[in-house]
Amino acid sequence: MTMRSDNKCCKLCGTSEAAEWGETLNGKSGHLQWFSVGRHSRLLTPSAMIALAVIGATFIVVLCSIVLYQERLDAMARARDASRNVALMAERDIERNFEFYELALQAAVDGVNDPQVMAAPARIRDHLLFDRAATATYLGSMLIIDAHGDLVAESDRDVPMKLNFADRKYFTTLRDNPDVGLYVSDPLGSRVRGGTPIIALSRRISRRDGAFGGVALVAVDLEYFRKLFSELGLGPHGAITLEGKDGSMIMRQPCDAHVIGHNMSQKANFRRFAFKSDGSFLEASAIDGVRRLFYFINFPNLPLIIAVSESEQDIFSTWRTRALAIGSLVSMFALGFVGLSFLLAAQLRRRMKVETELALLAQTDGLTGLHNRRTLIEILNNEWRRARRTRSVLSLLFVDIDRFKVYNDTYGHQAGDDALAAVGRCICENIRSPADTAARYGGEEFVVVLPNTDPSGAAYIAEKIRTAISDLNIEHTGSEFGRVTATIGAASTIPDGDSDVSDLIRTADEALYSAKTTGRNKVGLSAAVVAYLR
Repeated sequence: MTMRSDNKCCKLCGTSEAAEWGETLNGKSGHLQWFSVGRHSRLLTPSAMIALAVIGATFIVVLCSIVLYQERLDAMARARDASRNVALMAERDIERNFEFYELALQAAVDGVNDPQVMAAPARIRDHLLFDRAATATYLGSMLIIDAHGDLVAESDRDVPMKLNFADRKYFTTLRDNPDVGLYVSDPLGSRVRGGTPIIALSRRISRRDGAFGGVALVAVDLEYFRKLFSELGLGPHGAITLEGKDGSMIMRQPCDAHVIGHNMSQKANFRRFAFKSDGSFLEASAIDGVRRLFYFINFPNLPLIIAVSESEQDIFSTWRTRALAIGSLVSMFALGFVGLSFLLAAQLRRRMKVETELALLAQTDGLTGLHNRRTLIEILNNEWRRARRTRSVLSLLFVDIDRFKVYNDTYGHQAGDDALAAVGRCICENIRSPADTAARYGGEEFVVVLPNTDPSGAAYIAEKIRTAISDLNIEHTGSEFGRVTATIGAASTIPDGDSDVSDLIRTADEALYSAKTTGRNKVGLSAAVVAYLR
């Protein structure tokens, strides 16, 4: 006898669909009802709909992020250009004024070396020496210092003060280095103007023989730089610094008296200034710690460096407001889009469930959960064609509940329905091959289709089903066995061109009838099955 391997499910739907088992509670009887659900072959499933929505929302958010990031870069570029323009404007103003101051110094040096000028009365001499500097804005005293460091002429007084400047760095530097040219000092307090903060622009006075003859000096008030920088708007947290190339802080806006004159040469930001003629970088300030975008220019003709810095906070303030508004709207849209997709997916799931239930109702028997007769015919035709094409064996079982009319008359139709459902479930539990199909043929009759099952396997399964139904021990006083039993007819064939599926049904029905007439609660085998078993 050929045995068949068990599986966890049997086939209750067409062979062209993958079947899956489910169970539901019969509202009338309280029995578990087994059924199959065909898988939906939809182009867009609920999960796919949600996935597409998430992908779409992610794409929108990413695209918005790219646009906002590009705007951030544009804001940085605009700030860099603005800082560069401010730095160039300040540089040109300072260079223009320093050029004028240098011309005034050169005129004074030339005058000192002219014997006729120096021999003139003091008023005329001072007029000739200092005339070019008389109209200069923010220009302090202009001085002539002799080789000993003594003040010998002053633009503000006819009689100069008795002061000595031999200790000043600009004096010693020009005295010891004939080729220095224009010397720009660090910030210092003016001795002739009561300590007013200035920087000194000075040139060496050389005699005709090249010997050191003193220093011509012009004092530039630091107020000039403060006024210039204050008129250049850089936002509430911006800053402008003017430093000597040796690191000395000449002026900073916002102005801080404690910073003026401080040497910054060891600071990381200043070291960046020394490598290029101009450039920009984003870094925290060494003075107040504010993160700023610095744009610096090394003066080509002066020992000065100007750095214009706009704070990161000011650069991105407008961008942050716009990014927050746009980002919030896009995020809300993306979340709404995904949320809507969940709602639509839920609607689609409900629709699919309804369609599944409708398809199930069209394919199954409402009482037992097995396939109905119409679906059975479709399955039988499909299996018949497949068996004929592959030259494989096809078996069929006809299951009939013994004396069921008497059972209905005795116990009522509700009990009859319960018995039918129990028998249907029992049949399903004993045909566990994925290819097997059970169906309610009508009334108390059931049909089991067994593809690729030889006669011995069909007889074995039939006996299992018969025994299992008997073992249900459903009371039946109208039966000679005292309980509900079933008689089964089994038939097997290998379809050929001369046979038809109706021949197989008729053969199984005849085997069933033969078993009925010879005692019931037994398996009746067709002649082909009997011959095979012999």
